[in-house]
Amino acid sequence: QVQLVESGGGLVQPGGSLRLSCAASGSIFGIYAMGWYRQAPGKQRDLVAALSWSDGSTYYLDSVKGRFTMSRDNAKNTVNLQMISLKPEDTAVYYCYIYSSGQIYWGQGTQVTVSS
Repeated sequence: QVQLVESGGGLVQPGGSLRLSCAASGSIFGIYAMGWYRQAPGKQRDLVAALSWSDGSTYYLDSVKGRFTMSRDNAKNTVNLQMISLKPEDTAVYYCYIYSSGQIYWGQGTQVTVSS
């Protein structure tokens, strides 16, 4: 079993910054990718950012390019999502995921609210 623990969500004003972290633990036998989805009320869950474990290549949703940056700590099986210049439309529940051994595991989600 794989567990994901997320942290770092909260309330921030437009233009502000937040840093999300996601730590994976448990029976991890090789990681293919880790990343973040988000889901706003009444909307579908969208892939926001992803990182390939083998080569470190990244993917970002067009609307967050230049504002969001993923990083990782290989030794701790942890990924971070640095978010700057936040906008109200970034408000959502952010879910960390890990793709490992042919399965996808999800974190519990962390709320990010961008509001004045």
